[in-house]
Amino acid sequence: MSLSTSDKLKVEVRGHTALVTIDNPAANTWDTESLPALRDLVNKLNQEDTIFALVLTGAGDKFFSAGADLKLFADGDPGTARTMAEYFGEAFETLADFRGVSIAAVNGFAMGGGLEVAMACDIRIAEEQAQMALPEAKVGLLPCAGGTQRLARLVGEGWAKRIILCGERVDAATALRIGLVEEVVPRGEALAKALALAEQVGGQSPGAVASCKTLIHSGRDIEIGSGLALERDLFVDLFSTEDQREGVNAFLEKRKPEWKNR
Repeated sequence: MSLSTSDKLKVEVRGHTALVTIDNPAANTWDTESLPALRDLVNKLNQEDTIFALVLTGAGDKFFSAGADLKLFADGDPGTARTMAEYFGEAFETLADFRGVSIAAVNGFAMGGGLEVAMACDIRIAEEQAQMALPEAKVGLLPCAGGTQRLARLVGEGWAKRIILCGERVDAATALRIGLVEEVVPRGEALAKALALAEQVGGQSPGAVASCKTLIHSGRDIEIGSGLALERDLFVDLFSTEDQREGVNAFLEKRKPEWKNR
C-alpha cells in the first residue's frame, strides 16, 4: 500500500516510525495537493498497528516549510480562502490527533503554515539556525491553521502577541527559552535526534501512549475547538477587504504594502 498520495510528501518507514518529508521546492510550501495528502497519510498511519511514531521534516537544508503558497491568495477570492482554510484545518488537526507521537525536526525556516504544522506535532526539535515566525499579518492575512490557538498555549499570551501581532521572528535559542521548541541541536542533527526520540516511543505501550495523549489533550481541546473554527472564519472574512489583496500582491511584487485599513 502506498502511504502518500502526493510526491510532495515523501514517506519512509523505519521500524516503528514513519518519516515524512515535506518536499515541495523551493520552500516546501503547502497547497491543495499536499494538505489533503497529509490528512490522508495520517489517517492511514492510524490504521497501521506497527507504526508508533511520526517524524516530520523538510527536504533540503534551508526550509522546514514556508507555509502556504501565497500565489493562491493573490486574486482575493473568498472561495479559495475557505477551501484552503478547511484543507489546513483538516490536515493539521488530523496530525494533532495522530494516535502515536509526532515529532517535528525543524531543519530551517518554519514560517506561517510551516510553524503551524510544527506546533500541531507533539514535540519540536529545532536546529540552531532555524528561524520561526507567523508573518501572515504582514501580508494582510492571519494564521488560519491553528497558529492563534496553539501558539499562546505553548508560549503564553505575551509572546504569542509579539510573534503574531508585532511580526517578530524568533531564532532557535529564543524558541527554546519561551517553550516553542523542546530542544535545539547543531545544524544537520534535528532529524537524527527526532528519530532517536521516536525510537524511545517504541519502548512504550502504544495503547498506553494513545490514552495518555488523549488525556493530556483533553483539557485544552474542550476550549480549542471553537477557537479553531473561529480562526478559519475570520481568515475568510479578510478576503472581503482591500488590504488582503494589497498585502498578498505587494509581497508577490516585492514591494512595501500600502495599507488602507479597509
